[in-house]
Amino acid sequence: MPGRFFDTNVLIYLVSSDAGKANRAETLLTEGGTISVQVLNEIANVARRKMRLSWEETHALLTSVRGFLVVRPLTLEIHETGLEISQRHGLSTYDAMIVASALDAGCDTLWSEDMHHGMVFEGRLRIVNPFRGPTP
Repeated sequence: MPGRFFDTNVLIYLVSSDAGKANRAETLLTEGGTISVQVLNEIANVARRKMRLSWEETHALLTSVRGFLVVRPLTLEIHETGLEISQRHGLSTYDAMIVASALDAGCDTLWSEDMHHGMVFEGRLRIVNPFRGPTP
């Protein structure tokens, strides 16, 4: 059964002052999905460095996210696929690794505010900005 993969930027809104986006992110989170360890690492980095959350708040956020979503490991194969995707599609290395992880997980939707809304990878993974509306 295809699933939904979360980019870091969507989950960061869980602790945002933007109530509309925070509510949308929470709704999506409670419906479940998948992330990679990379997403957890990026959340921790943003929470500590940009949002200046305490370690306690950062751990609480990560624990909450892990409670709702399946966390998949990074592998050498995902790394290699990510490099190919980055080269072929001109994505940043980090975005390409997210795409590669979503493909590896068999997902059909990648929730992302930063990537190109509506773009499709491998004929099966569509980027959807959950704050924008329906996919074109």
